[in-house]
Amino acid sequence: MRMCVIISRFLRNFILLAFPALLAGCVTLAGNINADRIADSAAFDKSFLQTKDFTLTTYYHFNRPGEPLNIYIEGDGRAWLTRSQLSKDPTPQNPLVLNLAALDSSANVAYLARPGQYTETGMPLCDPVYWSNKRFAEEVVSSIDEAINQLCFKSKSNKINLIGYSGGAAIAVLIAARRNDVISIRTIAGNLDSEAITRYHHVSPLIGSLNPIEAADEIKDIPQRHFIGAHDKVVPSTVAQAFVSREGDKDYKRITIIEEATHTKGWCEHWKELLSVSL
Repeated sequence: MRMCVIISRFLRNFILLAFPALLAGCVTLAGNINADRIADSAAFDKSFLQTKDFTLTTYYHFNRPGEPLNIYIEGDGRAWLTRSQLSKDPTPQNPLVLNLAALDSSANVAYLARPGQYTETGMPLCDPVYWSNKRFAEEVVSSIDEAINQLCFKSKSNKINLIGYSGGAAIAVLIAARRNDVISIRTIAGNLDSEAITRYHHVSPLIGSLNPIEAADEIKDIPQRHFIGAHDKVVPSTVAQAFVSREGDKDYKRITIIEEATHTKGWCEHWKELLSVSL
């Protein structure tokens, strides 16, 4: 009887220890299945791009090589389980950005996931710090920039349009500031000032990350449009307003407010229309 109790306790402890990892694996698998399904509907190919610091997942189609390339950069995904508990897997539960890319009828379209998202068995592990306080670190930005170089080479494109959602908007801005082939920037519910966002939510600052608002002056001459949701409670409208003001747009002409949109909802329904909004 005593041995049965010991074994029972062992199994209980094993399950308690293993369950978070099993759950994270299930989340990744479900996220990958959803993403692959969306990609198939848009005739996207899937690839893994090896950069200096990370292996990044991409979906794309290049129908007319040499024409401009629209690059969609994923948001922070499922970075946190609660306000204080970091997720073991930042793969988005709702592939919003991939859905937006699938709605884009442009000839050349690519979607780029962030470090740690849509991983598969055998891929190198990613330190969770890169979806917490170092989500906009130099090594993250430079790796995504390196991945964009690979996509440009594959598509033979020398002009790119950057589209970034939430934290992906921060990455888009930081990358645009270091490239000379970016012909437009569109942000959706964009985290364009990481310090303002952490103050707004009363959370710790992103120590080790770059702040996109510091690059505002460097990209002010690039045509751009910043879409914000009227009911967004994650990124307030004041963030985009402060960003474009730093660029010299005191009348907020570069901002478009979507009345029905929250941080995560109301974008797919209007995306084709929003893509045609002048920059």
